[in-house]
Amino acid sequence: MTISTVNNGSGKYSTPSIFKRYKIRFTRFWHLYTDSPFGMIGMFLVLLFVTMGVFAPILAPYDPNKTMVGERSDNPSASHPLGTDRLGRDIFSQMIYGAQISLLIGLSAAFISLFIGTLFGLISGYYGGWIDIILMRITDFFIQLPALPLMLVVVSLFGGGMENLILIIGLLGWTGTARIVRSETLSIKQRAFVEASKSVGAGNRHIISSHILPNVFPLIFANAILGVVNSIIAEAGLSFLGFGVVGSWSWGRVLYEAGRENAILLGAWWHFIPPGISIMLLALGFSLISFSLNEVLNPRLRER
Repeated sequence: MTISTVNNGSGKYSTPSIFKRYKIRFTRFWHLYTDSPFGMIGMFLVLLFVTMGVFAPILAPYDPNKTMVGERSDNPSASHPLGTDRLGRDIFSQMIYGAQISLLIGLSAAFISLFIGTLFGLISGYYGGWIDIILMRITDFFIQLPALPLMLVVVSLFGGGMENLILIIGLLGWTGTARIVRSETLSIKQRAFVEASKSVGAGNRHIISSHILPNVFPLIFANAILGVVNSIIAEAGLSFLGFGVVGSWSWGRVLYEAGRENAILLGAWWHFIPPGISIMLLALGFSLISFSLNEVLNPRLRER
């Protein structure tokens, strides 16, 4: 790896500090990322919904659980932009608060999946042999599990608490990351700089943490963004079926309430279209960010 030097003002050159090196790398990365229109659109969409979730108590005109703030099943109006449900609750407020749960569960479950998948992939790809066989058979077992029915069974048995949803979604979503990390680790461990580290007596833990992981991390990071998308969609699906977080609002629960009111049959589009579009736009935002990160972090894609 080449280490750049900078002029210190006296005609001599010195190695820049770690902080300066990372600052240079981040500046270069940010410049490449901002050149991607897809990446900027994705970031705008994600930040829009993050802002909505963080400032929900300020942005929401009503308490989403408060009944009779308007007429029952009322049409959209100036005081209720998305109308009210069968209990007279403001749907617009439910939509704003729904961003909190959808993002929180999506990000938390994706982090669990990322950790497990990275750990399995690194160990399996680096050590190989019987360790690789055992870990990959475990991965294959989880791949074959029917995710949605299993989620429904677990939530039915242990309840629809936020922690349970995060754990079950995270524990069923790591297999793709494990396979990708394993494949990349198998390639990197054959390279010259890894062999050089072994020849000078570097231990396996040092090689994995200092050489393998930093080279695999860009791929992990880009894949983690897609993990957030899968987690958000999984939470929306569970909530739509009535197995969401009890007492809290997510976009999936808004759709669930719309189903209970037969909003589609009644033509009440303001009850089921906005949450569906919100889920789609948030998933699109993360997908565009992942696509742009792949272009920025993968030199081969940038050359195309």
